Amino acid sequence: MELNKNKVIQVGFLLVDEFSMIAFASAIEPLRAANRISSKNIYEWKILSADGNPVNSSNGISIKADILLDESFHADILFVCSGLDIKDKVDKNVLGILRKLSRRGIHLGSLCTASYLLAKAGLLSERKSTIHWENSISMKEDFPDLEITNNLFEIDRDRYSCSGGTSALDLMLNIISKNHGVSLAKGASDQLIHERIRDSRDYQRMNLRTRLGVSHPKLISSVAIMEENLEEPLSQNDLSRKANISLRQLERLFKKYLSCSPNQYYLKLRLERSRNLLLQTSMSILSVALASGFVSASHFSKCYKSFYGTSPRGSRAIEQSN
Repeated sequence: MELNKNKVIQVGFLLVDEFSMIAFASAIEPLRAANRISSKNIYEWKILSADGNPVNSSNGISIKADILLDESFHADILFVCSGLDIKDKVDKNVLGILRKLSRRGIHLGSLCTASYLLAKAGLLSERKSTIHWENSISMKEDFPDLEITNNLFEIDRDRYSCSGGTSALDLMLNIISKNHGVSLAKGASDQLIHERIRDSRDYQRMNLRTRLGVSHPKLISSVAIMEENLEEPLSQNDLSRKANISLRQLERLFKKYLSCSPNQYYLKLRLERSRNLLLQTSMSILSVALASGFVSASHFSKCYKSFYGTSPRGSRAIEQSN
């Protein structure tokens, strides 16, 4: 939804404790660059906190708030910026204020993990949204009725969300483009040494070719098939058939490029998924095991401890104590 470009667009940034500094900076800098190129303030912004006090980011740097968040706050858009341990940052008073601001017609946005807070406030119904890939499974588990994508960012009418990190930069550049034209957005992108304004449908994570550091198409295809079948792992015979490669060649490729067998790599992927589920969801150990392709909690725990040096329960306890 376009804003009134004939007036200064007022933007608020509500910082939540342990917010992502890179997402915050990536969102605010395009606005500054757009003002600089335009030689006038077409955007103005305020920093807010729930209690009016400075807020610590996840890297330990504290940002001073301009004002306290309350229901009298006025802006065209209010972005909520959060980061680590989002489930522990739910504040019923803040959620209530966000609902009231929404009813007054203020557009709402989320940076990094803050989509969880908007969802908790009931403000993402019938809207597409996205969240950082580490939190995606947990978000979908807690809000099964919402349309949560794995895209870089989403703009759906009066709701804006991005997956975190530098995706906030692309979200803001697209907002600038919609409200003040492509030319200004490209100029801001150039100022920030951002060589391409990414589309919402761009993926959050590196493509497999880049992630693996190899270019062999059959190996990339095999790993992609593995990633699509973590909950119900395929046998090596089924994997080789789907990848249209002989079992012997499959084993050679993994040994040559990844220094392990296909089974070892497959197990690594499943354990990485299980760790994400353990740290980002409240699923039971058995449920995590089954969702990661293990037939029992005991077998899962044995494999997990061998790989990570601690038990699944131990990993969860360490995360909760930090």
